[in-house]
Amino acid sequence: MAITAATQTSDAQFNGFLSPDQSAPIFEQAAKASVVQRLTRRVPLGINGQNIPVVTGKMSAGWVSEGGQKPSSNAQVGLKTIKPEKIAAIAVVSAEVVRANPANYMGLLRPQIAEAFALAFDLAALYDKGPDGTAAAGPFDTYINSTTKAVELGTATQANGGVHTDIVSGLRLLVDDKKKLTGFALDDRVEPTLLSAVDSTGRPIYVDTPLDETTAAARPGRLIGRPSFMSEGVGEETPGTASTVYTLGFGGDWSQAVWGAVGGISYDVSTQATVTINQGGTPTLVSLWEHNLVAIRAEAEYGFLVNDAEAFVRYTETTPA
Repeated sequence: MAITAATQTSDAQFNGFLSPDQSAPIFEQAAKASVVQRLTRRVPLGINGQNIPVVTGKMSAGWVSEGGQKPSSNAQVGLKTIKPEKIAAIAVVSAEVVRANPANYMGLLRPQIAEAFALAFDLAALYDKGPDGTAAAGPFDTYINSTTKAVELGTATQANGGVHTDIVSGLRLLVDDKKKLTGFALDDRVEPTLLSAVDSTGRPIYVDTPLDETTAAARPGRLIGRPSFMSEGVGEETPGTASTVYTLGFGGDWSQAVWGAVGGISYDVSTQATVTINQGGTPTLVSLWEHNLVAIRAEAEYGFLVNDAEAFVRYTETTPA
């Protein structure tokens, strides 16, 4: 039977703000799909942003003789601001889908919303890119790929340790700069390389998780004893005239980056509006009412901040063009 006055889709259960018990699973899915969110710490984020204290100078101590003057020093701190930026997605389905299972309408779209938000977040946090891959179109002021540290996988010969030595070379760049290596964000492209790599004693340097975890959007594992998360869309391809450079992932101190979210996910459902749909590659305004369609618009506000981009190292691979 046809939807007449659109009362079901405009009812309170379809419009407004998600209740906390509905919002949490969606953010949980988005966090699982986002490699960056799995590795970095989440901080509270208000609508006006959040000031985060950053230690710029530490206290010092000194040995003194009996009756000698004690040294004095000051701890210095600064402030960095993490600001919320809005992300949105619109899904359009037929009214027949809504009629088939209206009570589970959000459940049908939840994986698609979570994936779209997570991929867009990672592109911005890692590369300052927009959701379509456009460079310098991300909303955040800082991003991971601004690091100057880089290591080419395949540089070390197998006799000299191969990929294991290359990964450790990235660790060397960090510790020489007084940084730490707490984990890795990896692209799916590097998985075969890591699975075939061993250390000097023949032990695998990358260990994946049990089978029930390998289907997760961001698959956890361990690389040279550090936690890693591997997913599609973490890497970047830079074509050249003679060769193509692939960014395969990042290692570094992920405590030097934080993310936050304002509240939950808000959404609106409409059967009356017009939506821009690419028809044959041409953006066209389509009347939902005229075509018996239902559109749901999901929105959230994320923030991301990198305190020190040099706390990260980029791993790359170069292939002939």
